[in-house]
Amino acid sequence: MPDDEPSINIPSLLTLAVVSFFVIRWFLNRDGDSDAGTGRSRTRGAVDPAQVEQVSQMFPQLNTRDIMWDLQRNGGNVAATTERVLTGRGLETPPPSFQPQIAIPHAGTPATQTTSTSTATAKKDGQDLISRYNLQSKMDSVGPRDAQTVSGGWSQNKEERQRLLQKRRDDMILAARKRMMQKDQVSTQ
Repeated sequence: MPDDEPSINIPSLLTLAVVSFFVIRWFLNRDGDSDAGTGRSRTRGAVDPAQVEQVSQMFPQLNTRDIMWDLQRNGGNVAATTERVLTGRGLETPPPSFQPQIAIPHAGTPATQTTSTSTATAKKDGQDLISRYNLQSKMDSVGPRDAQTVSGGWSQNKEERQRLLQKRRDDMILAARKRMMQKDQVSTQ
């Protein structure tokens, strides 16, 4: 019955050595990366600002901190985060101990930056709608010029449509200014 006794052969030893190598390597890399800050922990510890901005642009209603938490948890996979939101599962709220390692500037695309810059400049200079659209001369008029507008409907001529829309805009601005001035007069009396 010596044949019934199990024996260790070379293929089983090689398999054991390879599996042991990968298990030991996995344990050492997992512990070593968290201390050294290199390799896998760098991708899991810090989140790429471009990825956060990409998800934030797709879903502006989401909190940036929640997006960062989800991206950190799934290894920076934007597709997984997007899929989670689109399926309606939502993003988990990060624990209070989660401190993001990056600061995301809330500047959008360059077109948005120029728009916000021009708006901020206009507000900073104290420019209001009356001065922006050169309506100072029309301020003294009695009221909105609705009687002058032609109620023929939508014109086929592009210039005519543009003129009518600008006239409507001017009338709305002047009417709003008039209401505001009347309200201020009532409140001061």
